[in-house]
Amino acid sequence: MAPGGLPEDELAALDAWWRAANYLTIGQIYLQDNPLLRRPLRAEDVKPRLLGHWGTSTGLSFVYAHLSRLVRRTGQQAVYLAGPGHGGPALVAASWLEGTYDRFFPAVTQDAEGMRRLFRQFSSPGGIPSHASVTTPGSLHEGGELGYVLVHAFGAVMDNPDLLALAVVGDGEAETAPLEGAWKGISFLNPARDGAVLPVLDLNGWKISGPTVLARKDPALVRSLLQGHGYHVLEVTGEDLPGMHHRFAGALAEAHHRIRAIQHAARTGQAPDGVPAWPVVVLRSPKGWTGPRTVDGVQVEGTWRAHQVPLSGVKENPAHLRLLEEWMRSYRPEELFDADGRPTALVRANDPQEALRVSASPHANGGLLARDLVLPPTGDYAVEVPRPGAVRAESTRRLGEYLRDVYRANPTTFRLFCPDETGSNRLGAVFEASDRTWMEQTVPGDVALSPSGRVVEVLSEHNCHGWLEGYTLTGRHGVFATYEAFAMVSASQTVQHGKWLEEAEKLPWRAPVPSLNVLLTSTAWRNDHNGFSHQGPGLIQTALTQRAGVSRVYLPPDANCLLEVADHCLRTRSRINLVVIDKQPQLQYLSASEAAEHVSRGAGAWDWAGTDDGSADPDVVLACAGDVVTMETVAAAQILAERLPRLRVRVVNVVDLMRLHRPVDHPHGMDEFTFRELFTDHVDVVFAFHGFPGAIHQIVHGRPAAGRFHVRGFVEEGTTTTPFDMVVLNRASRYHLVLDALNNASRAPAGADDLRRWCLAQLERHETHVVEHLEDLPEVRDWTVPLRGNAS
Repeated sequence: MAPGGLPEDELAALDAWWRAANYLTIGQIYLQDNPLLRRPLRAEDVKPRLLGHWGTSTGLSFVYAHLSRLVRRTGQQAVYLAGPGHGGPALVAASWLEGTYDRFFPAVTQDAEGMRRLFRQFSSPGGIPSHASVTTPGSLHEGGELGYVLVHAFGAVMDNPDLLALAVVGDGEAETAPLEGAWKGISFLNPARDGAVLPVLDLNGWKISGPTVLARKDPALVRSLLQGHGYHVLEVTGEDLPGMHHRFAGALAEAHHRIRAIQHAARTGQAPDGVPAWPVVVLRSPKGWTGPRTVDGVQVEGTWRAHQVPLSGVKENPAHLRLLEEWMRSYRPEELFDADGRPTALVRANDPQEALRVSASPHANGGLLARDLVLPPTGDYAVEVPRPGAVRAESTRRLGEYLRDVYRANPTTFRLFCPDETGSNRLGAVFEASDRTWMEQTVPGDVALSPSGRVVEVLSEHNCHGWLEGYTLTGRHGVFATYEAFAMVSASQTVQHGKWLEEAEKLPWRAPVPSLNVLLTSTAWRNDHNGFSHQGPGLIQTALTQRAGVSRVYLPPDANCLLEVADHCLRTRSRINLVVIDKQPQLQYLSASEAAEHVSRGAGAWDWAGTDDGSADPDVVLACAGDVVTMETVAAAQILAERLPRLRVRVVNVVDLMRLHRPVDHPHGMDEFTFRELFTDHVDVVFAFHGFPGAIHQIVHGRPAAGRFHVRGFVEEGTTTTPFDMVVLNRASRYHLVLDALNNASRAPAGADDLRRWCLAQLERHETHVVEHLEDLPEVRDWTVPLRGNAS
């Protein structure tokens, strides 16, 4: 036994593995040839562009080496999440050392030539990015945008009882708002049925050019902060070797022992009430540890200068080239790699058995573990629709009943994540199947709160979004439901997740994962008691900018269409499905069977709403996408049918927004024949859209005479006001649509001028009435779709 507790053989293997990982990390940043230093380094061995981040990589490799030893000794299933995502070369080096990398990239063999390829591909054209990205075996968290490592870790272990997620939190990342909120994950983690998250707060002291907040704080304050969140704090500090190995191994063993004790107590009914004191490790070590201490007389190790490439100008500066070679030889590569360039037995002695190696964990390639949900028939929750637009219902309430039974049929593989709005969004039926997850204390009067609950509510879009990402990336299914405007709080996460899915589709070894399903309700058009701050459909625009293979936007007009859309989304893989519908009572148009057909088509003409008999092209097309604007469009068509019955009007409703794309632009894109069948190739189209008008112009670009599309939508006008006043303020009301139809129709029948004057008068009536009576005109407020011939 070596002094400090580690057996001599384990210490030797652990240190050798770490030195090998550091060597491979430096090689990836600097070299394009001579990977094993079989001859002195020459300028031509060095890459023309030096890219990468050394400063965080050595700490990441240190933690990884120790996690591997823990897994080897205990058989613990584990995933490793690197919050400092720029430490990508460290994670790539780890998977190469473990013999995982060449399983997925056969050309990068575990020998000298493979090492050369490994070095050349890093941050190079045609190679791999600098992050611990989707191309990195064992990675389910890229970390390119800081702040999400803990939320991904917590999501990964929910309903995953045997998994340990070790999450390295960089001290720069610890300054972000999402990470600060993420510490609260333990309040929602039930050790009886969930796995465990072990955060390692890696305080190396520096960001790209300045100090980090927590590294400069008194350690007692950092300890108090983490204890205040409810954690048991373990601390390891220093740079001395082998002392740091002994101390960190001890801390990791104690952390794992505490985790197992917490889980055992919970799973045998012996745990006290409340949140257990889960462990967290605070690791303080120098930035760029084991790298060049000084360069040109200036300190580098332990400063911000180690953040990226500590030795610059190596090709042109012989002194720096010599320093690079001395640095790489300091790891004694002859002990680490044999004559063929393979890791020696000493290095390999630190690896767990192959099935448990962290870089080979199936949890980090969750599509391998994913199973289809058992979904109930949507017809069981359908609204009875005697005729289009005759009855009102809260569409999301029916969805809540459907999701309740999804919970019941899939007790460990489905969750709803929502920022404290499940009931508000009319999804409360899920509480009939499950309480809210809650590990904190409860008091009399609490409703649906318990440790056994699996509905997850926390007032943080970042947490809800990130937990669902971790949950789906490890093979389970779920929905993130939030108010539409505040989906923009986590919109950057939506973008980053989309990028991950986009790149994963290029890798045949990455199995498709369950989709990220985002339900937006309490929408821009119907925030009766909320103001302008709650009115914004921006996430649609965000989704439209993502690569076509990943993003989908659905705008169901009623409950039965919503049920069909939800059923479809929960069956898909590797997609971001954005579903937008309001929670307030709304008109219902289609029966269950009609809705199923309409959703399968994605768009269709509603013959019952228009006056187009199909014998000739219509005079104008009224199109719509979105629930509120659909009602306004149908109302506009009814006004035209009553007052100008000879005007041929076609009404087209779009559920799947991506159907408007050309097939060459999106997999859901409508072929030319179908597009012409709905919209013709020359008739003007008045399009009422839920979101920003520019989105439709963007989508129909390239279609025949795209300039004939005249779009009404949300134009950033809003306040706390009545439902109809919102559409008037944004100039998307039925009267505005009628005026647009008259202005753009291919012919103007007799009576058109009178109808224009009538519409303007109605808008004036509305403005006076809503201010005086504080509610909409009765004929608007109570409007339903009349039988043809009875419009008013």
